[in-house]
Amino acid sequence: MLPLQADAAAIANSINYVWVLVVSFLIFFMQPGFALLEAGQVRAKNVGNVLMKNMTDWGLGVLVYFLVGAGVAGIVGSLTSSSALDIMGAFSYIGEPGATGWINWVFGAVFAMTAATIVSGAVAERMDFRAYVVFAGVITGIIYPVVQGLTWSGGLLAGPSAGGYLGSALGVGYLDFAGATVVHMVGGIAGLVAAKMVGPRKGRFDEDGNSQPIPGHSMLLAVLGTLILAFGWYGFNVGTQATVLSVADDGSVAFMGAALGRVVLVTTLGMGAGAVAAMLVSTFWQGKPDPLWMANGLLAGLVAVTGAVPHVTWWGGLILGALGGAIVLPAYRWTVDSLKIDDVCGVFAVHGAAGALGTVLIPVFGASSSGVAILGDGYAFMGVTQLVMQVLGVAIIALWTVAATAVTFKVLDSVFGLRVSEEEEVAGLDAGEHGISTYPEFVGDSGPDSPRATLSTDGGVRTDGGETVPESGGETDD
Repeated sequence: MLPLQADAAAIANSINYVWVLVVSFLIFFMQPGFALLEAGQVRAKNVGNVLMKNMTDWGLGVLVYFLVGAGVAGIVGSLTSSSALDIMGAFSYIGEPGATGWINWVFGAVFAMTAATIVSGAVAERMDFRAYVVFAGVITGIIYPVVQGLTWSGGLLAGPSAGGYLGSALGVGYLDFAGATVVHMVGGIAGLVAAKMVGPRKGRFDEDGNSQPIPGHSMLLAVLGTLILAFGWYGFNVGTQATVLSVADDGSVAFMGAALGRVVLVTTLGMGAGAVAAMLVSTFWQGKPDPLWMANGLLAGLVAVTGAVPHVTWWGGLILGALGGAIVLPAYRWTVDSLKIDDVCGVFAVHGAAGALGTVLIPVFGASSSGVAILGDGYAFMGVTQLVMQVLGVAIIALWTVAATAVTFKVLDSVFGLRVSEEEEVAGLDAGEHGISTYPEFVGDSGPDSPRATLSTDGGVRTDGGETVPESGGETDD
């Protein structure tokens, strides 16, 4: 126990760690947001399977991250820096009930679970559940922890003070405050590779290779999930500003209001700008504003500023969020139409593309207390070296994620097979994989293989009521 009487440092640390616990719970609440978002974007016959995968990400993922993943991050951090390798030290959190052990681990675990959950939205409606379970363990035990080790655990990309080899060579460390690339881009790229290797859903592309829309069953669930994710995101970004009270050498205590204020403002402006930008792009692209694309843009705006929130001016955060939201629809169409990858929830567009772009551009919008005052906010370009580090960091993380995911899925394909049978896919994974029906009284599904829908001549899906539903894109978040 901490002696709190008249000890300013002990009191401040106690409050700071209670704050860490509260924001960890907020980040956990993103899990139901992901579940609703993905469930809304799949057909009714596959909702239960999506929910199973989301629960597996958390249930299995936290166990693997506790027993293996967090330790792997520490080992990778040591191996790719000048720090001495200490394998026992890397796993010391398991036996440390104090704040630096178990509480810190929980805060790290909710980030790891987010990276894992993103992938399920890309491979929805056709991936074998056994193969997915194993992949959930691999991403939380190896793929994500390696990236954490290269960055936040003081490895290759960490700055000179941490001894990261690349960071020391360049003289600057990689900037990604709350995981735009460490968490979101890893999940988005892993999802893209996974969706490519699993293959498209039946009916997603016609004989000429043109994409055919398969709308999800509930816009309501998708948008509700989006707003829950946005709420939890305050824990993601603002919570990473873990020091609420700081203690000076003379024992005085200061509230870190300015730091918290910048993070929460940039987060809020980023999500708003992303939503509006996506609404405008979808209106221009499709002729009418699309609520699902606006939801995607809101999340992409959040992803774009997640790595940048303490480092950029407020107007820089607004621009980054707008850029993240604006690229979602074009990035999704490129994924589907050019790469011919059936990314059901658009996880690459929302998490991969937006995360990479927002993180690379951090130095362009840098905030400085001594910079030239522009629009009421201190501004200073962080330098070409920092920009080079951002580009290299994004590239290294992306290459590792592509390679590790591809190898994992190749092995899974040889052991289990990546797809369910065609009969199971047509009947729905709820029945084929789990023997349940999420909507037992629901009649019919949307999609080109449904008895209640036929493809219309304008590329939409004509339901039995005669209404043509335009194709909407993926997620996000997942």
